[in-house]
Formats: sequence, structure tokens, C-alpha cells
Amino acid sequence: MPLSEHEQRLLEQMERALYAEDPKLASTLGGAGQRRAQRRALVIGVLGILVGLGMLLGGAAIPSVPLGVAGFGVMLAATWYAFGRARSAGSAGTGTPATPKGTKPPKSNAGVMNKFEERWRRRRDQQQ
Repeated sequence: MPLSEHEQRLLEQMERALYAEDPKLASTLGGAGQRRAQRRALVIGVLGILVGLGMLLGGAAIPSVPLGVAGFGVMLAATWYAFGRARSAGSAGTGTPATPKGTKPPKSNAGVMNKFEERWRRRRDQQQ
């Protein structure tokens, strides 16, 4: 069951707080296991893409439409698997990329949007 937007935001805030308070612990917790799973998913995905490409070319060499379509399907599924698994392994299931070691997490644009909205309100009030 996927997390709601509110739960994802709370999880992101908790991750940022962990990185701010103890970056060493955060990098240890998000360490080699995730990188290994990400690398494995990419290797399996690339192999699947190559198999699908072979099937696609085989379907073109011997006029076989079903083989070509199946090859395209295998390539599509392998690409989805590789990048979908790599993203989820890199973000620990939050839907956001993991923060690299030694860097700060990205800031939210909420403050900027609030400024723009406030300026818009002032302009609208001045015109009335």
C-alpha cells in the first residue's frame, strides 16, 4: 500500500532531520545494501533489454511480428524493472532520491511560493 502525500512529506522531514542531526548514522543506515540492490536491478534490466533487442531483431530478420512485439515488450518491462527498482532502492521507498553523503537535502520551495502568493494578493488589493 503506497504512502499518502502527507505521510511521504512526514517521512522526508524525518529523513532530513536524521541527516542534519547525525549524517554518519544516516549514511550507515542507507548504505551498501541499497547500492547493491540498485546495481543488481540495473544489471538485470540491461540484460533484459539486450535479450529483448535480440528478440526484436530476430523478429525483423525472420518476418515474425509476434516475436518482434514480444521483444519490444521484454525491452519495455526490463527498462521499467531496472529504473523502477533503482529509484526505489535509492530513495528507500519515499519516492525521492537519496541525499548523497556529505550534502544537504534540497530545500522546499514553499517559502518562495508563499512570497509569490503574497505579492499577488497585494497587487490585486491595490488594483481594487
